Amino acid sequence: MASHPWARRTVTGTRPGRRVAFRFVAGETLAEAMAAARELHSRGLRTMLDHLGEHVETPKQALAAREAYLSALAAGADAEDVDAAISVKLTQLGLDVSVDACWANFEPIVQSAGEKDRLVMIDMESHGYVDRTLEVFARAYERSQHVGIAIQSYLRRSEADVFSLPEGCRVRLVKGAYLEPDDVVFTRKRDVDASYARLFATLLAREHAVDVATHDPTLIEGVRTRVDAFEYGWSRVEFQMLYGVRRDLQSRLAADGYPVRVYIPYGTEWYPYLTRRMAERPANVWFFISNLVRTSG
Repeated sequence: MASHPWARRTVTGTRPGRRVAFRFVAGETLAEAMAAARELHSRGLRTMLDHLGEHVETPKQALAAREAYLSALAAGADAEDVDAAISVKLTQLGLDVSVDACWANFEPIVQSAGEKDRLVMIDMESHGYVDRTLEVFARAYERSQHVGIAIQSYLRRSEADVFSLPEGCRVRLVKGAYLEPDDVVFTRKRDVDASYARLFATLLAREHAVDVATHDPTLIEGVRTRVDAFEYGWSRVEFQMLYGVRRDLQSRLAADGYPVRVYIPYGTEWYPYLTRRMAERPANVWFFISNLVRTSG
């Protein structure tokens, strides 16, 4: 779907396609994302703003991404009626050019996060970027503890990587959504899930703050059981879910008193994000197609 020109035209270039896509994407502007954040806040949900985009090709594009992230930080800090962190992709800030080029754009974001007392989470991208992403994160964490990192449970290397993380840092634990070689990732769901559970236990034991980013009911129940019995309770753990996915579960967990944060994607470069969400679960593809047909009728 990601590389098929017809699919891209249908989704991005037609009114029905965009209408269904925007069930999973808050809009193309920061104002639309903030409106979504306020609506979620009214339901007791925290939020994380994600300005979509990746793999920039020019310094001008990287600078524009930096300014977009700084604007999102400022909007979240200025709004008294939301609890909004931001998520960044380092390839959007020039990581394909060099670590130093990326850091030149990321450093002002790290500084602003500290000044505004806002959390910035670094997304983990495909496996070829892991070492450089961890390098930039380590540099950022030395400057400010308002920065966290995502770790992917489907990567075979992740169980070693967590032991190199700064002590007590915040980790967003995800399954992973990029197409990768079999020797790099676990390919069976049960192995990915088992890795997720092991990573969560390790991170908790090593006194990290952990963002449990999953919609998997079995994993969620396992986390609830473990954390409810944990001496620190929920002070270092929160659930995170995607905008438009399992809204019922988001609301139910929040109503039961659990901390829940919703990841809000926005921006004009939303198509690659959408296709990764479709690839994660066949049910997502069926949902999209059935709603597209219904909307077109």
